[in-house]
Amino acid sequence: MASKVRPLEPTEAMLPTLQPTFRSVPLKPLLVSLCAVVASVTVVASNVFLRWPTAEPTANIQRAPINAQQILNQCTSLRATPGPPEDFLAREASDRFQNGTKPTLIRNAAIWTGARNGTETVFGDVLLDKGIVKGIGYIPVHLCAEAEELQVVDAKGGWVTPGLVDIHSHVGIFSVPFAETTSEINSRHGPIVPWLRSIDALHTHDAAFQLAVAGGVTTVQVLPGSANAIAGQAFMVKLRETAERSPTSMLLEPPFTLNGTVPDSSAPLRWRHLKQACGENLIRYGNRMDSVWSFRAAYDHARKIMTQQNAFCAKAEAGLWDELKDHDYPEDLQWEVMVDVLRGRVKVATHCYEAVDIDDMVRISNEFQFPIASFQHAAEAWMVPDVIKRTWGGTPAVAVFATSGRYKLEAYRASEFAPRVLVDNGIEVIMKTDHPALNARYLLYEAQVAHHFGLPPHLALASVTSVPAAAVGMQHRIGLLREGADADVVLWDSYPLQLGATPRKVWIDGILQVGSDKEHVIIGRGKDGREWQANPKVPNWDEERNLSIKWDGLPPLTGKKYDGRVLFTNVRELWVRGEDRIEERFSGSATNLAEVTVERGRVSCVSRSCAGRSNVDVTIDLHGGSISPSFMAFGSPLGLEEIQSEPSTGNGAPYDPFIRDVPDILGDTGGVVRTVDGLQFGTRDALIAYRAGVTYATTAVSQSRLTGPQPVSPIAGLSATFRTGSAHALAPNAVVKPITALHVIVSKPPPFSWMGASPVSVSTQIAALRRLLLDGENERTETGQWFKKAAEGTIPIVVDVSSADIMATLLRLKREVEDKRGSFMNMVFARATEAYLLADEIAQARVGVIMSPPRPFPTTWDDRRILPGPPLTNDTALAVLLDHKVKVAIGNQEAWQARNTRFDIAWAALESDLRISRVQAYALASTNLEKMLGVDEWVGYDGGDLVAYDGGSAFEFASKVVAVTSPAQGSVEVF
Repeated sequence: MASKVRPLEPTEAMLPTLQPTFRSVPLKPLLVSLCAVVASVTVVASNVFLRWPTAEPTANIQRAPINAQQILNQCTSLRATPGPPEDFLAREASDRFQNGTKPTLIRNAAIWTGARNGTETVFGDVLLDKGIVKGIGYIPVHLCAEAEELQVVDAKGGWVTPGLVDIHSHVGIFSVPFAETTSEINSRHGPIVPWLRSIDALHTHDAAFQLAVAGGVTTVQVLPGSANAIAGQAFMVKLRETAERSPTSMLLEPPFTLNGTVPDSSAPLRWRHLKQACGENLIRYGNRMDSVWSFRAAYDHARKIMTQQNAFCAKAEAGLWDELKDHDYPEDLQWEVMVDVLRGRVKVATHCYEAVDIDDMVRISNEFQFPIASFQHAAEAWMVPDVIKRTWGGTPAVAVFATSGRYKLEAYRASEFAPRVLVDNGIEVIMKTDHPALNARYLLYEAQVAHHFGLPPHLALASVTSVPAAAVGMQHRIGLLREGADADVVLWDSYPLQLGATPRKVWIDGILQVGSDKEHVIIGRGKDGREWQANPKVPNWDEERNLSIKWDGLPPLTGKKYDGRVLFTNVRELWVRGEDRIEERFSGSATNLAEVTVERGRVSCVSRSCAGRSNVDVTIDLHGGSISPSFMAFGSPLGLEEIQSEPSTGNGAPYDPFIRDVPDILGDTGGVVRTVDGLQFGTRDALIAYRAGVTYATTAVSQSRLTGPQPVSPIAGLSATFRTGSAHALAPNAVVKPITALHVIVSKPPPFSWMGASPVSVSTQIAALRRLLLDGENERTETGQWFKKAAEGTIPIVVDVSSADIMATLLRLKREVEDKRGSFMNMVFARATEAYLLADEIAQARVGVIMSPPRPFPTTWDDRRILPGPPLTNDTALAVLLDHKVKVAIGNQEAWQARNTRFDIAWAALESDLRISRVQAYALASTNLEKMLGVDEWVGYDGGDLVAYDGGSAFEFASKVVAVTSPAQGSVEVF
C-alpha cells in the first residue's frame, strides 16, 4: 500500500548523516550548516516527494508534473462544501445590484419576515439599498440620511413579505404564447441526460415573466421537464429584466461550473440543481423497472468516476506522481454533475407521484448515498411520511398542489389535506405551480387554499417563501426578510392569505417591478375593512382529513339524505333563484340570525324562530353561515372521464370530419354526437364539485383542452346538463337536460400536435360553419338537424373561441345567417379570452360570453391579448364585458377545477374595482349560465338546488358546504 504524505523530518536512519556532533562544531557555523541543510531540503521538497518503503529505508524520488499544484488544488476542491461565505449577510451591496437604482424606504408596514419558522411579524419600516435589505423594523436615522435620493413608500399598515419563490416552474423553457419552437422542456435523447441545462433554453421573451411578478413571485427554479429520468440541470432565476437582457444575467447565484470555471478552493462552493423524474412520464423509455435500472446504472457510473477521482487524488496528495504518470485526472463533462450529486453538492428535485416511486427513490438515495432536496408533485407523499423520512442525508421537503388532482392516474389519490398531514408528520411542505400547468402568477393562491384546508397560516406563507428557499440552498439570499438578504419584497393590499390578495408593489433586487405610481392602477378597493388585514378564518376539516387518511385518499364522498324536514339555525343570509335574477330573502348580522326550515328539499320557513322545531329529521347549526343557489360548472370534461390522461376511464375521442371521413355506419358527415350518451356518474371530480356547491354541470364531448391525450374536433357535439351528485343516469333528475347546446371550436392551428385541436385553417372552419348553418346537410342527419336548429335559434350554438379576430368573423357570419334565414341565432362565445376587445359589438349582437378560465392567460397566439387586471391594469375582461351589458358567465377547463368555482367568482368580484355586485357574482356561475344555455326553465327558478355553508357565505374562506337542498329530488343531502 502507498504510504501517506510524511512531514519533511529526518528519520532515525538519517540521524547520523544529518546530525553532526554539536560539541565539536562552533555555534555560528552550526547554524549556517543547519540553514543550508533546511534550504536544500526545501528546494528538493518543492520538486519531489519522498517515499519511504516500510521494508527498506531508501528513498524513491518522485517527479512532480508541471501542473502539480493545479492538480492538488483540484483535489482540495473535492472537499469543499456549498454554502454562502460566513460574512455574506454583512455585504454592503448585492452582486446583482444595478447601478443607478435608488434606495427605498417602506414605512409603516406589518412585516412578515419568515423568521422563527414563519411566526415572526415586525411592525415598522424596511430599508432597501444597493440590492439588499439594509434594515427592518426600526431604521436608524443615520441610515436613511446616508441613502441618497431615498424613495419613500407609505405602506399604511399593509403587509410586507419576502418575494415568493416557485420551486417548480418551466417558465422560459415552455414559453407563452405557446409555439412549436418555444417548448424546450423535454429531451428525446434517452432517459438519462444530466448534461442538459435549462439555462441553455431560457427564452427571455416569455410573457409569463411579468405576469408571475404581478403575483408577487420574484424567484423561480426553472426545471427541465419530467419525460426523462435524469432530465438535466435546473437553475434559480430572478424574474426581472436586466440591463444586459440575457438569460445568464437573470440567474440568482450561478454555480461556478456554469462555464467550466474551476472553483476557488479557498471559497465556498455554490449549490447546483438537478431534476429527476419517475413514474408515468417515462413511459416512452419503458416501464418502472426500466426507469429504476436507468437510475441505478447512471449512479453506478457516476460512483465509479468518483471512486477513480478519489483514488487519483489520494496518490497525488501522497506524492506518488510516478504512479500517476500518463494518467489524467478522471472526469467526464457529461457526468460531472452526477458525481457532484454523490458528493452532496447538488440540490436534487425529484418528480415522483406514487408511493412506489417515492419508495424507489428513497432506496436509490440510500444505495448510492446522496440526499434529495425535494420530492415534487408527490401526490401520495402524505400517505407514506415514514418512507420519506428514510431518505439518505435527511428528510426532503415535499412540493405539492393545493387541489389539483386526478389529471393522471398517479394523481388519483391527491388530497387537499396533504399539506396538513405532511406537516403533522414533521415534513416541510412547499406549494408550487409547475408553470404553465398552473399559472405562476397564482402561486400564493395555492398557499391560500392549502391554508383553507388546514395548513397553519405561518406554514402556508413559509411554503412559498422560506421553505422553498431553504430547499434549494438559497435561504441566505431569498425567502426571508433580514438584513443582508436580497431586496426582493412584496407590499400586499391585504393579508397575504386572504383570497385575492394582490401586490401593491413588487421589488426585485431593490428595483421596483410592479406598482409604479405613474401607472395609476387602483389596487385594494373593497378591502378597506380591518378584517382584510387579518389572517382569514378557515373551517375545521379534522373529520374529513381523518377519513382521507383512513381510506388511503379515497374516502366516501356521498352524504346522508333526508326526505323530511331539516332545520338550519343561525343563518346569516338566504339567497334564492328568482324569476329573473338571484334574490336575497334574508340578510342578518352577527346578532340578527334566522332559522330556515326545508321540507322535502324546499324552503318552507324563514324566521327568527320557525315552528315545529321538535318535528325535524336533523338540525344543522350554520354558525352565521348562509344558504344560496348552487353553481353550475361549464367548459371542462366533468362527467365524461374519471382520470383526464387515462383514456380507459373516459368517453374516447370523437371523429374529426376535417381530418378523416366519419364512418358510414353513423350516416352523418359531420359526426355530431350527444354527450348524454357518454356521461359517467359518480366520478370523484363530480362528487367533489358537488360537495363544494357545484351541483350542476354542462359538458360537451369535445371541448377546448390544452392538455390530455385525445384530439378534439371542431364539431364538438351536443352538450348535456346533469347533476354532479347523482348516482347514475336513471336517478331522479340526474340528467337535467339531455341536449343543451350545439358546440363548435374555431381556432388557429394548434402550436403542438398533442394540444388536440384540428390543424385545418380558420377559413376552412368558418366555411364549413357557413355551409352547415345555411342548410348544407340533410335535416334527417344529426348534423343537418342540429345545425338547422342552431341557425333558427331553437338551440344555443356555443363557439369555443379566443381570438377577437375570429370572433369578429363569427359576428359577421351570425348576421349573414340571420339575414338569409330570417331568424335569430342564440350564439355564445366560450373561453373568449379577447372578447373584451369587442365588448360593444358582442353586446349589440346579443351574444353571451363564458370566460373560461375567468382569470385569462396568454396560452396560445389566440389568447395573447389578455387584460390581466390588478396590479397591471385597472380593468378586467369580466368587468369590461359587464360594463357593456354583455351577459357574462365563468367556466373552467379541467374537471378538478370545478370545485373552486365559488373562489373563482369571489376573486373576479374583488378584482372588478367594486363593479361586480353580490347579485352579479352569484349569477356568474348560476342564472347567467343557465339562461345562456337555455336550462333556466329546466333548473326552475323555484326548484333549483340551494347550498348551505357553515361559517360564512359562498365567497368566504371561512365557510364550507354542509348540505345541499334539492326540490327536484325532494331531499336534503347532509355531509
